Amino acid sequence: MKFTILLLIVVIFFSSCDLPLNGDLPTNLPQFSEDSAYLYIKNQVDFGPRIPNTTSHDSCGIFLAEKLISFKANVILQKAKVKKYKGNEINITNIIAEFYPEKEKRILLFAHWDTRPYSDYDDDTAFVYSPFDSANDGASGVGVLLELARIISQKEPEIGVDIILFDAEDQGEHKNENILNYTSWCLGSQYWANNLHKENYKPFYAISLDMVGDKNAKFTQEDNSRHFAAYVTKRIWEIADELGYSDYFVKSKTEGIIHDHLFIAKILDFKTLIIIEYSSVSKYKFNKTWHTQLDNLSVIDKNTLKVVGQTLLNVIYLEK
Repeated sequence: MKFTILLLIVVIFFSSCDLPLNGDLPTNLPQFSEDSAYLYIKNQVDFGPRIPNTTSHDSCGIFLAEKLISFKANVILQKAKVKKYKGNEINITNIIAEFYPEKEKRILLFAHWDTRPYSDYDDDTAFVYSPFDSANDGASGVGVLLELARIISQKEPEIGVDIILFDAEDQGEHKNENILNYTSWCLGSQYWANNLHKENYKPFYAISLDMVGDKNAKFTQEDNSRHFAAYVTKRIWEIADELGYSDYFVKSKTEGIIHDHLFIAKILDFKTLIIIEYSSVSKYKFNKTWHTQLDNLSVIDKNTLKVVGQTLLNVIYLEK
């Protein structure tokens, strides 16, 4: 009896996770275009800092929505007013794109598209209250998702795919103000988690992208991801390894962070994880450009975009 139960657990594990074994990856997938993803990042940066309640933010939001519509997505604009940590109100828009909405089994991919209004970790104190381009912190994840959206619209996967570009992830308290309110972050995803765009919506799992464009980036297995989506996290890193990307998707296990995926997992009990650059040698554990004036197009590396994008293409088209 004990052997039968153990065998059943093993069968359920492998059938639910579809872990790639012995190089068993699809060979007929379209190739992720790092040039296209890079252009989408540049498009965002060209608008200027995408800070809520600014013209740059609003214009970029229109661009992103129209681009997803051009990829044949069913686009929903979830608009809301939320309060920042000092109580001032901002207008936000979560941009939701549904691909093949008739499919019951779905996965969710998301990133944030807003820009932090402060370079509060810049070594030059003259800039700590100044905005920055946020090419990597925000725009890189969105750029990868837009290229994935283009490909998904042309080659139908066996599952449905939803993409959400969350607003106001990076509007939390300034480092120098010591307010220490973790709920001041991720305002767009918190709003969505409490006001779902579709009743009883629940994807098979959800993947967040952020800071996925830096040269030689290291993507570690973050603690909250391992807690809320252990099997899926393992699966993605195994796929990356099969593709030869183990120098990027490293097996290191690192501490949990406050990000959109955490609120979605806690509020909705979704299997949710994040792919984000982590550095054990940098001053603030992310990278040297994080929340500084250095986060501009010059830090974006097309090889890294290719690694992340191609890995996710395999994740999507492996699902049945």
